[in-house]
Amino acid sequence: MKIVIAPDSFKGSLTALEAAQAIERGIKRANTSAETVLVPVADGGEGTTDSLVAATNGRMVDVMVKGPLLEPVKAAYGMLGDQETCVIEMATASGLNLIKPEQRNPMLATTFGTGELIKKALDDGCRKFILAIGGSATNDGGIGMLQALGMKLLDSDGNPVQDGAGAGELARIASIDDRDFDLRIARAQFLIATDVQNPLVGLSGASHVFGPQKGATPEMVEILDGYLRHWADLVEAKTSIRLHDKPGAGAAGGIGGAFQAFFPAETRRGIDIVIEYTKLAEKLDGAQCVFTGEGQTDFQTASGKTPMGVAQEAKKLGIPVFVLAGSIGKGIEQLYEHGISSVHSIINAPMTLKEAMDRGAELLEQTAEQVLRTYLASLT
Repeated sequence: MKIVIAPDSFKGSLTALEAAQAIERGIKRANTSAETVLVPVADGGEGTTDSLVAATNGRMVDVMVKGPLLEPVKAAYGMLGDQETCVIEMATASGLNLIKPEQRNPMLATTFGTGELIKKALDDGCRKFILAIGGSATNDGGIGMLQALGMKLLDSDGNPVQDGAGAGELARIASIDDRDFDLRIARAQFLIATDVQNPLVGLSGASHVFGPQKGATPEMVEILDGYLRHWADLVEAKTSIRLHDKPGAGAAGGIGGAFQAFFPAETRRGIDIVIEYTKLAEKLDGAQCVFTGEGQTDFQTASGKTPMGVAQEAKKLGIPVFVLAGSIGKGIEQLYEHGISSVHSIINAPMTLKEAMDRGAELLEQTAEQVLRTYLASLT
Protein backbone atom coordinates (compact mmCIF):
# COMPACT_ATOMS: atom_id res chain seq x y z
CA MET A 1 0.00 0.00 0.00
CA LYS A 2 1.44 3.35 -1.09
CA ILE A 3 0.49 6.36 1.02
CA VAL A 4 1.50 9.95 0.23
CA ILE A 5 1.99 12.22 3.25
CA ALA A 6 1.79 15.90 2.26
CA PRO A 7 1.08 18.22 5.23
CA ASP A 8 1.74 21.91 5.78
CA SER A 9 3.52 23.10 8.91
CA PHE A 10 1.64 23.37 12.20
CA LYS A 11 2.72 26.90 13.07
CA GLY A 12 4.48 27.22 16.38
CA SER A 13 4.52 23.46 16.81
CA LEU A 14 5.91 21.48 13.85
CA THR A 15 7.54 22.15 10.51
CA ALA A 16 5.93 20.48 7.51
CA LEU A 17 8.70 17.86 7.51
CA GLU A 18 8.27 17.15 11.22
CA ALA A 19 4.51 16.84 10.72
CA ALA A 20 5.04 14.42 7.82
CA GLN A 21 7.42 12.30 9.89
CA ALA A 22 4.94 12.14 12.78
CA ILE A 23 2.14 11.06 10.43
CA GLU A 24 4.46 8.46 8.93
CA ARG A 25 5.14 6.95 12.36
CA GLY A 26 1.41 6.61 12.99
CA ILE A 27 0.85 5.02 9.60
CA LYS A 28 3.63 2.49 10.20
CA ARG A 29 2.03 1.48 13.50
CA ALA A 30 -1.18 0.69 11.66
CA ASN A 31 0.48 -0.95 8.67
CA THR A 32 4.15 -1.82 8.96
CA SER A 33 4.42 -2.71 5.27
CA ALA A 34 3.00 0.57 3.96
CA GLU A 35 5.13 2.41 1.42
CA THR A 36 5.17 6.05 2.53
CA VAL A 37 6.15 9.01 0.37
CA LEU A 38 6.78 12.21 2.31
CA VAL A 39 6.10 15.50 0.49
CA PRO A 40 6.24 18.42 2.95
CA VAL A 41 4.35 21.29 1.34
CA ALA A 42 3.23 24.87 1.94
CA ASP A 43 0.73 27.28 0.43
CA GLY A 44 2.98 30.25 -0.21
CA GLY A 45 3.27 31.26 3.44
CA GLU A 46 5.61 30.07 6.16
CA GLY A 47 7.55 26.98 5.11
CA THR A 48 7.43 27.61 1.37
CA THR A 49 11.18 28.06 1.13
CA ASP A 50 11.92 24.95 3.20
CA SER A 51 9.54 22.88 1.08
CA LEU A 52 10.99 23.95 -2.26
CA VAL A 53 14.62 23.77 -1.12
CA ALA A 54 14.07 20.23 0.16
CA ALA A 55 12.23 19.16 -2.99
CA THR A 56 14.99 20.39 -5.32
CA ASN A 57 18.07 19.59 -3.20
CA GLY A 58 18.78 23.29 -2.86
CA ARG A 59 20.38 25.28 -0.06
CA MET A 60 19.68 28.22 2.23
CA VAL A 61 21.60 31.49 1.97
CA ASP A 62 21.69 33.69 5.09
CA VAL A 63 21.52 37.45 4.60
CA MET A 64 21.58 40.30 7.13
CA VAL A 65 18.94 42.88 6.20
CA LYS A 66 16.94 45.70 7.75
CA GLY A 67 13.84 44.39 9.47
CA PRO A 68 10.38 45.96 9.36
CA LEU A 69 11.43 48.65 11.86
CA LEU A 70 14.91 48.99 10.29
CA GLU A 71 16.53 46.83 12.96
CA PRO A 72 19.16 44.28 11.81
CA VAL A 73 17.52 40.93 11.01
CA LYS A 74 19.07 37.64 9.95
CA ALA A 75 16.95 36.61 6.99
CA ALA A 76 17.54 34.03 4.28
CA TYR A 77 16.57 33.00 0.81
CA GLY A 78 16.49 29.54 -0.71
CA MET A 79 18.62 28.72 -3.75
CA LEU A 80 16.91 25.88 -5.56
CA GLY A 81 18.71 22.95 -7.09
CA ASP A 82 18.88 24.56 -10.54
CA GLN A 83 21.24 27.18 -9.04
CA GLU A 84 19.37 30.05 -10.68
CA THR A 85 15.98 30.12 -8.97
CA CYS A 86 15.63 31.59 -5.52
CA VAL A 87 12.72 31.55 -3.12
CA ILE A 88 12.11 34.50 -0.81
CA GLU A 89 9.59 34.51 2.00
CA MET A 90 8.84 38.17 2.59
CA ALA A 91 8.06 37.44 6.24
CA THR A 92 11.71 36.58 6.98
CA ALA A 93 12.68 40.20 6.30
CA SER A 94 9.48 42.24 6.68
CA GLY A 95 7.22 39.94 8.69
CA LEU A 96 4.72 40.67 11.41
CA ASN A 97 6.36 37.91 13.45
CA LEU A 98 9.49 40.05 13.74
CA ILE A 99 7.75 42.79 15.75
CA LYS A 100 6.46 42.60 19.30
CA PRO A 101 2.69 43.15 19.44
CA GLU A 102 3.04 46.43 21.29
CA GLN A 103 5.44 47.77 18.62
CA ARG A 104 3.31 46.98 15.57
CA ASN A 105 2.69 50.12 13.53
CA PRO A 106 2.05 49.93 9.77
CA MET A 107 2.88 53.64 9.49
CA LEU A 108 6.49 52.74 10.30
CA ALA A 109 6.90 49.15 9.05
CA THR A 110 8.90 48.90 5.85
CA THR A 111 9.53 46.41 3.05
CA PHE A 112 13.12 47.66 2.67
CA GLY A 113 14.60 44.37 3.88
CA THR A 114 12.65 42.41 1.26
CA GLY A 115 14.28 44.59 -1.38
CA GLU A 116 17.68 43.91 0.17
CA LEU A 117 17.02 40.15 -0.08
CA ILE A 118 16.13 40.50 -3.76
CA LYS A 119 19.26 42.58 -4.40
CA LYS A 120 21.52 40.03 -2.69
CA ALA A 121 19.97 37.20 -4.71
CA LEU A 122 20.52 39.20 -7.91
CA ASP A 123 24.15 39.75 -6.87
CA ASP A 124 24.47 35.99 -6.36
CA GLY A 125 23.32 35.30 -9.90
CA CYS A 126 19.64 34.51 -9.42
CA ARG A 127 17.42 35.46 -12.33
CA LYS A 128 14.29 33.50 -11.48
CA PHE A 129 12.44 34.43 -8.31
CA ILE A 130 9.58 32.95 -6.33
CA LEU A 131 8.28 35.51 -3.84
CA ALA A 132 6.02 34.26 -1.05
CA ILE A 133 4.48 37.46 0.26
CA GLY A 134 2.31 36.35 3.18
CA GLY A 135 2.70 37.43 6.80
CA SER A 136 3.95 40.97 6.25
CA ALA A 137 3.98 43.72 8.88
CA THR A 138 3.79 46.41 6.23
CA ASN A 139 1.36 48.75 4.51
CA ASP A 140 3.87 50.83 2.55
CA GLY A 141 2.81 49.87 -0.97
CA GLY A 142 6.20 48.27 -1.52
CA ILE A 143 8.09 51.58 -1.53
CA GLY A 144 10.75 50.32 0.86
CA MET A 145 11.50 47.40 -1.43
CA LEU A 146 11.68 49.73 -4.43
CA GLN A 147 14.07 52.08 -2.59
CA ALA A 148 16.37 49.19 -1.67
CA LEU A 149 16.56 48.35 -5.36
CA GLY A 150 17.55 51.85 -6.42
CA MET A 151 14.30 53.67 -7.06
CA LYS A 152 14.22 57.27 -5.85
CA LEU A 153 10.95 58.64 -4.49
CA LEU A 154 11.05 62.43 -4.49
CA ASP A 155 9.19 65.07 -2.49
CA SER A 156 7.78 68.29 -3.92
CA ASP A 157 11.23 69.92 -3.70
CA GLY A 158 12.83 67.11 -5.66
CA ASN A 159 14.58 65.58 -2.67
CA PRO A 160 14.45 61.83 -1.94
CA VAL A 161 12.19 60.85 0.93
CA GLN A 162 13.82 58.80 3.66
CA ASP A 163 14.71 55.23 2.69
CA GLY A 164 12.69 52.63 4.57
CA ALA A 165 10.50 55.13 6.40
CA GLY A 166 7.31 53.11 5.90
CA ALA A 167 3.81 54.13 4.89
CA GLY A 168 4.12 57.41 6.77
CA GLU A 169 6.27 58.76 3.93
CA LEU A 170 3.79 57.95 1.16
CA ALA A 171 2.03 61.30 1.46
CA ARG A 172 5.32 63.19 0.93
CA ILE A 173 6.10 61.51 -2.38
CA ALA A 174 5.50 63.82 -5.35
CA SER A 175 7.28 61.94 -8.13
CA ILE A 176 9.00 58.65 -8.98
CA ASP A 177 12.55 58.56 -10.39
CA ASP A 178 13.38 55.08 -11.69
CA ARG A 179 16.60 55.91 -13.52
CA ASP A 180 18.70 54.02 -10.97
CA PHE A 181 16.23 51.17 -10.50
CA ASP A 182 18.20 47.92 -10.75
CA LEU A 183 18.42 47.08 -14.45
CA ARG A 184 18.74 43.34 -13.71
CA ILE A 185 15.09 43.25 -12.64
CA ALA A 186 13.86 43.77 -16.20
CA ARG A 187 15.87 40.72 -17.29
CA ALA A 188 14.66 38.48 -14.47
CA GLN A 189 11.44 36.52 -13.87
CA PHE A 190 9.30 36.98 -10.77
CA LEU A 191 6.62 34.53 -9.71
CA ILE A 192 4.52 35.95 -6.88
CA ALA A 193 2.96 33.38 -4.59
CA THR A 194 -0.23 34.73 -3.04
CA ASP A 195 -3.91 33.90 -2.78
CA VAL A 196 -4.86 37.49 -1.96
CA GLN A 197 -6.97 39.17 -4.64
CA ASN A 198 -7.72 42.40 -2.78
CA PRO A 199 -7.23 45.69 -4.63
CA LEU A 200 -4.87 48.35 -3.32
CA VAL A 201 -7.43 50.80 -1.94
CA GLY A 202 -11.03 50.99 -0.76
CA LEU A 203 -13.04 48.98 1.74
CA SER A 204 -11.64 45.70 0.37
CA GLY A 205 -8.14 47.12 -0.03
CA ALA A 206 -4.90 46.54 1.85
CA SER A 207 -5.44 49.06 4.64
CA HIS A 208 -9.04 48.24 5.54
CA VAL A 209 -8.73 44.45 5.34
CA PHE A 210 -5.21 43.80 6.62
CA GLY A 211 -4.24 47.01 8.43
CA PRO A 212 -5.91 46.20 11.77
CA GLN A 213 -4.03 42.93 12.24
CA LYS A 214 -0.78 44.86 11.69
CA GLY A 215 -1.58 47.36 14.44
CA ALA A 216 -3.64 50.01 12.64
CA THR A 217 -6.38 51.79 14.56
CA PRO A 218 -9.65 52.63 12.75
CA GLU A 219 -8.43 56.20 12.31
CA MET A 220 -5.07 55.00 11.00
CA VAL A 221 -6.78 52.70 8.50
CA GLU A 222 -8.47 55.68 6.84
CA ILE A 223 -5.21 57.62 6.70
CA LEU A 224 -3.30 54.66 5.28
CA ASP A 225 -5.95 54.11 2.62
CA GLY A 226 -5.62 57.74 1.57
CA TYR A 227 -1.83 57.44 1.43
CA LEU A 228 -2.03 54.35 -0.76
CA ARG A 229 -4.54 56.09 -3.03
CA HIS A 230 -2.05 58.93 -3.46
CA TRP A 231 0.70 56.40 -4.22
CA ALA A 232 -1.53 54.62 -6.74
CA ASP A 233 -2.16 57.95 -8.49
CA LEU A 234 1.60 58.49 -8.81
CA VAL A 235 2.17 54.97 -10.11
CA GLU A 236 -0.59 55.39 -12.70
CA ALA A 237 0.91 58.67 -13.87
CA LYS A 238 4.33 57.01 -14.18
CA THR A 239 3.40 53.63 -15.68
CA SER A 240 -0.23 53.94 -16.90
CA ILE A 241 -0.99 50.94 -14.65
CA ARG A 242 -3.97 51.54 -12.39
CA LEU A 243 -3.42 49.74 -9.10
CA HIS A 244 -6.36 51.28 -7.24
CA ASP A 245 -8.80 48.46 -8.01
CA LYS A 246 -6.43 45.91 -9.58
CA PRO A 247 -6.89 42.41 -8.08
CA GLY A 248 -3.90 41.37 -6.00
CA ALA A 249 -2.42 44.86 -5.75
CA GLY A 250 -3.34 44.97 -2.07
CA ALA A 251 -1.43 41.81 -1.18
CA ALA A 252 1.06 42.22 1.68
CA GLY A 253 0.25 45.85 2.32
CA GLY A 254 0.45 46.82 -1.34
CA ILE A 255 3.73 45.18 -2.30
CA GLY A 256 1.64 43.10 -4.70
CA GLY A 257 0.93 46.31 -6.60
CA ALA A 258 4.61 47.26 -6.67
CA PHE A 259 5.39 43.95 -8.33
CA GLN A 260 2.56 44.45 -10.83
CA ALA A 261 3.74 47.92 -11.77
CA PHE A 262 7.53 47.70 -11.79
CA PHE A 263 8.53 44.03 -12.20
CA PRO A 264 8.10 41.41 -14.94
CA ALA A 265 5.88 39.47 -12.56
CA GLU A 266 3.25 36.75 -12.70
CA THR A 267 0.98 35.88 -9.78
CA ARG A 268 -0.12 32.33 -8.92
CA ARG A 269 -1.59 30.50 -5.96
CA GLY A 270 1.18 29.56 -3.60
CA ILE A 271 0.03 25.97 -3.27
CA ASP A 272 0.06 25.53 -7.06
CA ILE A 273 3.68 26.66 -7.23
CA VAL A 274 4.69 24.29 -4.45
CA ILE A 275 2.80 21.39 -6.02
CA GLU A 276 4.65 21.99 -9.29
CA TYR A 277 8.12 22.20 -7.77
CA THR A 278 7.65 19.25 -5.39
CA LYS A 279 6.29 17.13 -8.28
CA LEU A 280 3.38 16.09 -6.10
CA ALA A 281 1.30 14.92 -9.07
CA GLU A 282 3.99 12.40 -10.05
CA LYS A 283 4.36 11.16 -6.48
CA LEU A 284 0.61 10.55 -6.22
CA ASP A 285 0.73 8.00 -9.01
CA GLY A 286 -0.20 4.61 -7.58
CA ALA A 287 -1.09 5.92 -4.13
CA GLN A 288 -4.04 4.37 -2.32
CA CYS A 289 -4.66 7.33 -0.02
CA VAL A 290 -3.21 10.69 1.00
CA PHE A 291 -2.67 12.27 4.41
CA THR A 292 -2.38 16.05 4.66
CA GLY A 293 -2.84 18.53 7.47
CA GLU A 294 -2.52 22.03 8.90
CA GLY A 295 -2.87 23.89 12.19
CA GLN A 296 -6.50 24.89 11.67
CA THR A 297 -8.93 23.67 9.05
CA ASP A 298 -11.99 25.83 8.40
CA PHE A 299 -13.77 27.70 5.60
CA GLN A 300 -10.52 29.50 4.70
CA THR A 301 -8.92 26.21 3.70
CA ALA A 302 -11.03 26.23 0.55
CA SER A 303 -9.38 29.46 -0.62
CA GLY A 304 -6.19 27.67 -1.60
CA LYS A 305 -4.52 26.42 1.54
CA THR A 306 -2.40 23.29 1.52
CA PRO A 307 -5.05 20.59 2.18
CA MET A 308 -7.24 22.04 -0.56
CA GLY A 309 -4.46 22.09 -3.14
CA VAL A 310 -3.33 18.57 -2.26
CA ALA A 311 -6.91 17.29 -2.43
CA GLN A 312 -7.51 18.86 -5.84
CA GLU A 313 -4.50 17.02 -7.24
CA ALA A 314 -5.52 13.72 -5.61
CA LYS A 315 -9.10 14.07 -6.82
CA LYS A 316 -7.87 13.95 -10.44
CA LEU A 317 -6.68 10.41 -9.72
CA GLY A 318 -9.62 9.39 -7.51
CA ILE A 319 -7.44 9.07 -4.40
CA PRO A 320 -9.08 9.67 -0.99
CA VAL A 321 -7.57 12.43 1.15
CA PHE A 322 -7.59 12.61 4.95
CA VAL A 323 -6.93 15.94 6.67
CA LEU A 324 -5.42 16.00 10.17
CA ALA A 325 -5.92 19.36 11.86
CA GLY A 326 -4.86 20.95 15.11
CA SER A 327 -8.35 22.42 15.31
CA ILE A 328 -11.46 22.45 13.17
CA GLY A 329 -13.48 25.60 12.56
CA LYS A 330 -16.65 26.46 10.74
CA GLY A 331 -17.36 25.81 7.08
CA ILE A 332 -15.47 22.58 6.44
CA GLU A 333 -18.52 21.08 4.70
CA GLN A 334 -17.54 22.76 1.43
CA LEU A 335 -14.21 20.93 1.43
CA TYR A 336 -15.87 17.60 0.70
CA GLU A 337 -16.80 18.87 -2.77
CA HIS A 338 -13.14 19.28 -3.69
CA GLY A 339 -11.62 15.89 -2.95
CA ILE A 340 -11.24 15.86 0.82
CA SER A 341 -12.73 12.66 2.21
CA SER A 342 -12.68 13.50 5.92
CA VAL A 343 -11.25 15.99 8.43
CA HIS A 344 -9.94 14.85 11.83
CA SER A 345 -8.94 16.90 14.86
CA ILE A 346 -5.79 15.61 16.51
CA ILE A 347 -6.97 16.86 19.93
CA ASN A 348 -8.09 13.78 21.87
CA ALA A 349 -8.80 15.28 25.31
CA PRO A 350 -9.34 18.65 26.99
CA MET A 351 -6.03 20.55 26.91
CA THR A 352 -4.57 24.03 26.63
CA LEU A 353 -3.30 25.40 23.34
CA LYS A 354 0.25 25.26 24.70
CA GLU A 355 -0.11 21.60 25.63
CA ALA A 356 -1.56 20.80 22.21
CA MET A 357 1.34 22.55 20.48
CA ASP A 358 3.94 20.93 22.73
CA ARG A 359 2.43 17.49 22.04
CA GLY A 360 1.82 18.11 18.34
CA ALA A 361 3.97 15.26 17.03
CA GLU A 362 2.52 12.76 19.48
CA LEU A 363 -1.06 13.77 18.70
CA LEU A 364 -0.50 13.67 14.94
CA GLU A 365 1.04 10.22 15.22
CA GLN A 366 -1.88 8.86 17.26
CA THR A 367 -4.51 10.34 14.95
CA ALA A 368 -2.80 9.13 11.78
CA GLU A 369 -2.74 5.60 13.17
CA GLN A 370 -6.44 5.62 14.05
CA VAL A 371 -7.50 7.14 10.72
CA LEU A 372 -5.55 4.54 8.77
CA ARG A 373 -6.89 1.69 10.91
CA THR A 374 -10.43 2.88 10.17
CA TYR A 375 -9.67 3.18 6.47
CA LEU A 376 -8.14 -0.30 6.33
CA ALA A 377 -11.16 -1.75 8.11
CA SER A 378 -13.43 -0.18 5.49
CA LEU A 379 -11.58 -2.08 2.76
CA THR A 380 -12.28 -5.53 4.21
